[in-house]
Amino acid sequence: MTTGERVLSPVLVGRDEHLARLVMAVTRPPAVVVVEGEAGIGKSRLVAELETRPEVSGRRLLSGACRSIREPFPLGPVVEALRDTREHLAPDTLSPVAGALRGLLPELADVLPDPPEPLDDRTAEKYRVFRGLSEVLSALTPAILVIEDLHWADEQTTDFLSYLLPGPPDGLSVVLTFREEEATPTLRTAILRPSPSVTYARLVLEPLDARQTGRLAAAILAAGELTEEFAAHLCERASGLPLAIQELLALLKARGHLVRRRGGWERRTLEELDVPVGVRDPVLERFARLSDTARAVAEAAAVLQVPVPIPVLGATCLRGPGDALDEILESGMLQARDGRIAFRHVLASQAVYESIPLSRAQKLHAAAATALRTLRPIPLGQVAHHLRRADRVDEWVEAAERAAGQATELGDDAEAVRLLEEVLRTAPLEPVRRAELAVRLGWAVHRVLRVPDVSHLIEGALDGDLPRMLRGELRFLLALHYHVVRADPASRHQALVAAVEDLDGRPDLAAWTMVALGIPTLTDVAPGEQLAWVDRALALIPKIGNPDLRLFVTGKAAMLLVIYGDPRWAVLMERLLAETGSSPGSYQEADSFYSIGLGGCLGGHYGTARSMLAAARDWARDRSDEMLYRCRAILALISFCTGSWSELDEEIAVLLDRLSARPTERITVEAVAAGLAVTRGEPGASDRVRDVMVRAAASGEMDLLPLPVSALLRCEGTRGDVAAVVEETAAHVASWEAMGLWALGARAVPAFVEALLGAGRAREATELLSRYEAAMRDQDAPLATSALRHARGHLAAAAGQPREAAAHLVAAAESYDGLPAPYEAAQAREQAAACLLDAGDADGGTVLRAAIATYEGLGVRRDLDRATRLARRGGVALPARHRGGHQGYGAQLSPRERQVADLAASGLMNKEIAQELFVSVKTVEGHLRLVLRKLGLRSRTELARYQRSPDTQGSPDTANKGFPG
Repeated sequence: MTTGERVLSPVLVGRDEHLARLVMAVTRPPAVVVVEGEAGIGKSRLVAELETRPEVSGRRLLSGACRSIREPFPLGPVVEALRDTREHLAPDTLSPVAGALRGLLPELADVLPDPPEPLDDRTAEKYRVFRGLSEVLSALTPAILVIEDLHWADEQTTDFLSYLLPGPPDGLSVVLTFREEEATPTLRTAILRPSPSVTYARLVLEPLDARQTGRLAAAILAAGELTEEFAAHLCERASGLPLAIQELLALLKARGHLVRRRGGWERRTLEELDVPVGVRDPVLERFARLSDTARAVAEAAAVLQVPVPIPVLGATCLRGPGDALDEILESGMLQARDGRIAFRHVLASQAVYESIPLSRAQKLHAAAATALRTLRPIPLGQVAHHLRRADRVDEWVEAAERAAGQATELGDDAEAVRLLEEVLRTAPLEPVRRAELAVRLGWAVHRVLRVPDVSHLIEGALDGDLPRMLRGELRFLLALHYHVVRADPASRHQALVAAVEDLDGRPDLAAWTMVALGIPTLTDVAPGEQLAWVDRALALIPKIGNPDLRLFVTGKAAMLLVIYGDPRWAVLMERLLAETGSSPGSYQEADSFYSIGLGGCLGGHYGTARSMLAAARDWARDRSDEMLYRCRAILALISFCTGSWSELDEEIAVLLDRLSARPTERITVEAVAAGLAVTRGEPGASDRVRDVMVRAAASGEMDLLPLPVSALLRCEGTRGDVAAVVEETAAHVASWEAMGLWALGARAVPAFVEALLGAGRAREATELLSRYEAAMRDQDAPLATSALRHARGHLAAAAGQPREAAAHLVAAAESYDGLPAPYEAAQAREQAAACLLDAGDADGGTVLRAAIATYEGLGVRRDLDRATRLARRGGVALPARHRGGHQGYGAQLSPRERQVADLAASGLMNKEIAQELFVSVKTVEGHLRLVLRKLGLRSRTELARYQRSPDTQGSPDTANKGFPG
């Protein structure tokens, strides 16, 4: 054969089952298909077979690929898939939101609506783009969107898939290929199995066996069969990888080592084929057989790595390509697609690249950088990559900074972080230049959901003589980063104090820094000093020129005041609501709502907290995953505290997965999960809550700490070793007291007082309660008010004063009801009932029945059993006990079922209902089945007709609800 003869298989071998599953899935849209396998395994070839299948005719195939060299142009593979779809989109058929794609897809400008008004928040802009892309994809259906090499995806592509895949548009199938061993946890999360309403297939390609290798080789060689010995040896040498098999056969034919005997192909001798497993040697030998000019073209393509126009490839060659381009394309090593040239496979490209001597590789990289600058727009990420490999450090730093700036403008902060991090890690920089780049890195890393630890890079930038303002901003950003990655609280505090001294000319950053200094994290900082920092911040707030930042800092200050029990927080909240119209309009405003919601949750202002967090969550939906899941984490905590547990397990699972790279919010969710385990009496619950307690203390999460401490005291205090659990938790109690967190720590006081009494330490219990009562006098802390009354009841009971104890405990229960905190209210009532029954007071039965009813509603079996035993001992008659899981509503609809019924009758689909109620599509489907069964209906149509019927509308029980409850 000639050196230019291709050796490619005309048929797909060993993948019949995979192809059948792929075809079946994509013809049942909406669908998601994930194709996994190592490099060279045949993922692209499998997907390419779709074009040949009659079952998919009539469906548009939209293809894009991620690249190993990233560009600061987010969503590259999606743009690649859509840029040539102009002829399939009719003008005036897309909604205004699609106008957000004009900058991303200029090729479609004449069919896209006018661009909408810009938003102040880049994250909101990003999610508007996601909505626009989804709409364009929907307009192109029926279609198959193929994204290849997803392991190289930029963060926004991953985020878009997280947005799209749970429920693709009807008529759209999405096919994704990637190498599992190179996939990030974030990517794995994004491509998790979608909702049950979406067809899903996961195809894992394995290496070919000897029989399949023989079939593939026979197809390539157009032969009937190979000898079994040859097929087995070929399989072993190629590790069963189709690409390696192809390359080895090409090499053997070129060497003349294949001969026909007895109607089949075999090697001349075993000894003559001593090649290593894999691809490198066969590729390099084929490469060596090319002409000099063709080798130069191949080297240029290997250096460039990504598909490029022919002029760029030619300009990168150290010699003109001449006629060599035809030679190398004919050889099959390179391929042309849409006017761009690249290696057919990344492994072959890597093998050639690694064979290039360093000095020549540097010259090629320099030529590549120059050639790429002729493109419009300039691919700055690629230019920076090649300048670095060319050892042109100054030019690389400049190009990387420009690329990072472009990424930031486009909202791709993760790519900006990657570029700046690489420069700061490796480039020799002047101190001021290093500090300026570190400031850019500090702001960029603050805006990403998955935060890498770059504290050492920011620390290193503080070395040297820097201008005061620059040094102050850098120290502030370092402290901010310390907080996010849960670094040593003392280091964070030290950085903040140092930053204040340098920020006297920046009231915005100075006020933000002062508020951060008011956050309680250290026991050796007096509470008065922390509140003094908050007061200083409040004095600076009016001087902040940026309205969004002014409200942001206001929200942080209000949060701190509420957790200290300072009633001034309500004034700040009213000011915030007045300026925003009770609805956030930017990220900073949403963060201020979040902050007050967080503080309100911790202090027991549950209704206010829920409304503030819901407003922030609603703004974040389709705008900011980071804000959305932060809000959902605290809303989950409120659900736990207020006894709304029915769908909490599912929400916890989602949050733990999505907050894997945000330890502050994640530990809150872990605390909720551990607390639920304690209330349910699950095995290992004490170990789980103890782990959360230890980690919260170690990372300075003192505002959260009372929750696991209280849970551990309740759990371990019932097992007999009360003294041990008192000793285990006493240091934590002392810590939050030293920080002045009386309002938050009061949550644990009833359990701690009860444990001290059980350990025979009544005097300490009395002193503890007296400290809290003195500290909370005239403070605004509803949870503390309830909890301290609860603890006072324990002391009275221990002192042999059952009627006084019962009065305190009933008052505590009624106070808990107002929060609401039903679990704590039921415990207080149970304890009050015990006191009343001991005193021979018949009212004890009434109080106990109320506690038991709450326990039944919450589904807490251990507490229910204990209270039932108390009823038997006291002769209290109880109604028949429900044994069938959660208490039902009979033929009536539950509140959640009424919500689902109303939304379904209004025309919303299950996915839209799930998004509205923040539950899974599966949960919605289950509720809808029960609704139809209870109402005797068969379809959504009948449901809508039922809602509109005069009988339903006229019922007083269904006024403004639509369905009976």
